[in-house]
Amino acid sequence: MPRIAGIDLPKEKRTDIGLTLIYGIGRKNVVRILSEAKVDPAKRIMQLSDEELAKINKVMEHFLVEGDLRKRVSQSIQRLKTIGAYRGSRHIKGLPSRGQRTRSNARTKRGKRKTIGALKKEAAAARVTEGSNK
Repeated sequence: MPRIAGIDLPKEKRTDIGLTLIYGIGRKNVVRILSEAKVDPAKRIMQLSDEELAKINKVMEHFLVEGDLRKRVSQSIQRLKTIGAYRGSRHIKGLPSRGQRTRSNARTKRGKRKTIGALKKEAAAARVTEGSNK
């Protein structure tokens, strides 16, 4: 398996799709990288020569990818938390930080629903009778 930026890329994928598996590289950056390296995007990764892989690696040195990018993102979030910014407090609470509504949405961020005040009629009646028996 060819390694680019410390990531093993699957051999059978097209070059333009396979490079998007690298954290920080999207479709737009792939087009730029492959055009600068003069590599055909339709080629499969297993068909790339060592020279072409070296060209791609050389071009990708100009991009912030993988560990360095992850470190920068986590440092930015940590900075927001330490200065007491509103966005930092949203990160601490595990809520959306970019203004999305949370009353009816944001289930993936907030987790499974927890019912607080609603009880079924039978359960409520049972609680009332228990309280009167004491």
